[in-house]
Amino acid sequence: MIKVGIVGGTGYTGVELLRILAAHPEVELTAITSRKEDGMPVAEMFPSLRGHVSLAFSAPEKARLDQCDVVFFATPHGVAMAQAKELLAAGVKVIDLAADCRIKDTAVFEKWYGMPHSCPDILDEAVYGLAEVNREAIRSARVVGLAGCYPTTMQLGFAPLLAQGRPLVNESALIADCKSGVSGAGRKAEVHTLLAEAADNFKAYGVKGHRHLPETVQGLEAIAGRKIGLTFVPHLVPMIRGIHSTLYATLLPEARDIDFQALYEQHFANDPFVDVLPAGSHPETRSVRASNMLRIAVHRPGGGDLLVILVVEDNLVKGAAGQGTPLRFASAAGAARRRCRRAENRFRGRTRIRPRNSCSFWLCPTGQPRSSRHRHSRGYRTRQ
Repeated sequence: MIKVGIVGGTGYTGVELLRILAAHPEVELTAITSRKEDGMPVAEMFPSLRGHVSLAFSAPEKARLDQCDVVFFATPHGVAMAQAKELLAAGVKVIDLAADCRIKDTAVFEKWYGMPHSCPDILDEAVYGLAEVNREAIRSARVVGLAGCYPTTMQLGFAPLLAQGRPLVNESALIADCKSGVSGAGRKAEVHTLLAEAADNFKAYGVKGHRHLPETVQGLEAIAGRKIGLTFVPHLVPMIRGIHSTLYATLLPEARDIDFQALYEQHFANDPFVDVLPAGSHPETRSVRASNMLRIAVHRPGGGDLLVILVVEDNLVKGAAGQGTPLRFASAAGAARRRCRRAENRFRGRTRIRPRNSCSFWLCPTGQPRSSRHRHSRGYRTRQ
């Protein structure tokens, strides 16, 4: 069994992390920290976990995190880098859901996050946690800084265009028009996320600059192997969870004859958590709710030179907690994932549609399956 500790399990990503790990047959949850909720049973704060998680929250100084095999940090930025060195010295692997280990340039981190990086030496070995890009490096990493929610949609949406060894689009003028549900702002109380403020309202924010911009540019440049230019405009929409990103890229004349639908399908052919939809599709956020799937549709309106890529994901799972769980347990997941995919293929073959809350993720209990043949054993629970 893999002994897992979670630092900061009281937020939206924290409860998703608990939900996923509690269903994993190879995981033993050993510690969940929260100084404010010290002694409170996890199931008291999150009744949906009754019968699945028996632990209580404990203050960080009481938790034996150094006895874990891996520790997840579901905390605001600044927490992981303060504790990572001690855990690494004890032989514990670290997965950070915040930004402490994402940006390699400490000056850039300090500019966008308003604090000095207290542990810059770990950045040299930290691996950026986007499995579709860095899968092999992640396998042997001691420190993984998970990709952010917006950056995941942008990087995977643009990746097939940038990874071909030669420019196919005007890489100096990429545009990302992204919308997120209010859970992306976290569980803290803020005026702009109040029901009376967020409901029946739609607005852009961070147009002059957003802290996910340098992370995304860093990732896209790593994929392309050259400089790129990106305009990123995030929006807040009146829904709880989900991200919809509309990406724009202008084709170069020498790329006009490329079949971009085939290009995307081939690029993600071996990525089980990326679903390239049939040509002409329009992905919906509800189709990925609470799952680790990211869905992409490629459009070329009027056969012109503008390529439009539509990307949807669940910001709390694929954009956060689910992003981290396959990374460390990939070796234990192979057989289970294959069983899951075979069951889904049987289901799809019979109904000709993909179930709305399809359990394509090997350890993500994403909703009540619509067929007993799609339900799995060995601890794969559906949400209550």
